[in-house]
Amino acid sequence: MELVYRAEDLAGFDAGATVGEPGEYPFTRGIQPTMYRGRLWTMRQYAGMGDAEESNKRYKFLLAHGTKGLSVAFDLPTQIGYDSDSPLALGEVGKVGVAIDSIEDMQRLLDGIELDTISTSMTINATASILLALYVAVAKRTGANVAGLNGTIQNDILKEYIARGTYIYPVTHAMRLVTDIFAWAAKEVPEWNTISISGYHMREAGCTAVQEVAFTLADGMTYVQAAIDAGLDVDAFAPRLSFFFNSHNNLLEEVAKFRAARRMWARIMREHFGAKKERSWMLRFHTQTAGSTLTAQQPENNVVRTTLQALAAVLGGTQSLHTNGFDEALSLPTENAARIALRTQQILAHESGVAQTVDPLAGSFYVESLTNEIERRAEEYLAAIGRFDLGGKYGMLHAIERGYVQREIQNAAYGYQRSVDAKEAVVVGVNEFASEQEVAVPIQRIDEALEGRQVERVRALRLRRDKSAHAEALRRVEDAARSGENLMPKILHAVESYATVGEIADAMRKVFGEYRETVTV
Repeated sequence: MELVYRAEDLAGFDAGATVGEPGEYPFTRGIQPTMYRGRLWTMRQYAGMGDAEESNKRYKFLLAHGTKGLSVAFDLPTQIGYDSDSPLALGEVGKVGVAIDSIEDMQRLLDGIELDTISTSMTINATASILLALYVAVAKRTGANVAGLNGTIQNDILKEYIARGTYIYPVTHAMRLVTDIFAWAAKEVPEWNTISISGYHMREAGCTAVQEVAFTLADGMTYVQAAIDAGLDVDAFAPRLSFFFNSHNNLLEEVAKFRAARRMWARIMREHFGAKKERSWMLRFHTQTAGSTLTAQQPENNVVRTTLQALAAVLGGTQSLHTNGFDEALSLPTENAARIALRTQQILAHESGVAQTVDPLAGSFYVESLTNEIERRAEEYLAAIGRFDLGGKYGMLHAIERGYVQREIQNAAYGYQRSVDAKEAVVVGVNEFASEQEVAVPIQRIDEALEGRQVERVRALRLRRDKSAHAEALRRVEDAARSGENLMPKILHAVESYATVGEIADAMRKVFGEYRETVTV
């Protein structure tokens, strides 16, 4: 980084072609010509805890305080395809999100919420097909217009193998589920975003801003290629692709990161994949502030961190935003912490002035230089990933299988931790400006009796459902998994026949098997 940036740092830089105008290719300045002057970003607070009733209460609390979209967190058993009464779910039911076992749970989760008018994001990957089917099934029951449902499923399985670990099936079969969702949703729920290609979790695992851009776009290219190879027209599914990025503390680096990612994706889609529709070139993204930057020490400082991170996301042109609660290094957020997090967004939107003009930092010698630098370094990573596959189509899959991406992230995380330990990187309240007397803050606690109640619910459901219809529905899922037929219609029929998340996941486990992680050293 230079001390001062000047015009000569942008010598030879074609601003017209590379920066352009807002709402125009390559979308460096944003995907809409008016951005927040026309419509503010969606304020979407991520929430889910305990059982469906508890989470429903939190959603209604957030909606009453100005949230414009739901964002559902699921518990670990739901994420990896186990029912609440599974021995493997013991002690995890409802702990890091809401427990959803059946259509009845999903109906309780969404009770009293108008699905025709709300946008719902579901952070779910390995079981994304099942949870989307549950959402659609409940919408049908309530009389909502299914074709008009608006929302997103994360459905980004590749980053699970890289950084997070909530996978079930081997990569090839998991990718098939992704493309089955693309094909089915394009016809049945055309307004639904069928994937949220996520750099967030890789950044939480310790990657750099450059790595976040490169690895996220590489994952995106892999999904696009897989869909094309499955016979889908790129312009039929590409407009419903979305992305999910992290926002860290380095304000201007984060702004430049978002601008570079948008420009790179536009070129990838138009030049590499030959997409014709302008909407196919647009990188639409959700942002969440960085959980990994929050500290248990002096947790009130996290309000400032989150505000800076949210500001970076807005200056970078995000389409929706979640702001973390200041207490999330200690527990799931309390209602008070969630309210402060939401108010942070509302103050940015209505009091800061940053929404009054599009891409206000455009033309800054530093921001444009940094945007170019992030793009250049990310392109180097994409070239390295491409070399893992001589055909050039599935380099990211081979790079993941051989542990390349994981090692790069591990090395970056280790390097950062060493800089913190050496006080080369200052973390206020941790390695500098520490306080001997910490102020206790209230934390959110999950009722321990909840797990027993949820177990009884799923067991009672099994006793009263039509056993023959349920068994036949699961057989159809298994048959479709074997035959290569699109799984989504069978999964939808299964959830409507009261099959549980774990049972449907198990039907596919019988055919697909389970993934075993490659150990990297």
